[in-house]
Amino acid sequence: KYYKRLNKELKVINKIKFSNYFLIVMEFIEWAKNNKIMVGPGRGSGSSSLVAFVLNIIDIDPVKYNLIFERFLNSERILMPDFDIDFCIEKRDKVINHIKDKYGHKSVAQIITFGTLAARAAIRDVGKVLGYSYNFIDRIAKLVPIDLGITLNKSFNLEPLFLKIYQENVEAKVLIDISCKLEGIIKNISKHAGGIVISPGKITNFTPLFFDSKGKNP
Repeated sequence: KYYKRLNKELKVINKIKFSNYFLIVMEFIEWAKNNKIMVGPGRGSGSSSLVAFVLNIIDIDPVKYNLIFERFLNSERILMPDFDIDFCIEKRDKVINHIKDKYGHKSVAQIITFGTLAARAAIRDVGKVLGYSYNFIDRIAKLVPIDLGITLNKSFNLEPLFLKIYQENVEAKVLIDISCKLEGIIKNISKHAGGIVISPGKITNFTPLFFDSKGKNP
């Protein structure tokens, strides 16, 4: 049973050429454990891989718990594998520094994330610039539904009062019109909590880097 499952997984991993990824993850998890850094037992779809269990990437036996490997990797639907790995928050940076030391500081970088101006935030920020009162801004902002992926244009269809105040109040119309133009723009940038890129050579040969005001890249 285990032998058959291992063969099946290895065929898929080799077919989509992700064996290096498994070995890289195995190495830094082993390093963390050897350096007494707490590592989570496994989380997410990666916990369904027997190969990951054999390599000590996870501590959960997917065969024992009848976990389906195809939820993690599927040769018919090729997506990047993604192990959700939890490290002790106080020593997580040590693992990141180890990866940089092992593969080269010029070949490793953390991923940048972009914070965009959401619907309610756009109204609040624009309202402040226009000098409108807090109560007026707050009343309009709270009319925007709290739905995932909500936009100001969608709000017109979902909230009748939002459309009504837009049509009847001149100041509200000005506020919402400007907010619609600014909604979705990048407001801030930061580092991804754990995402790291490792390149085969200088990373600047593959992608540009962002450096902060202190000359450090995220």
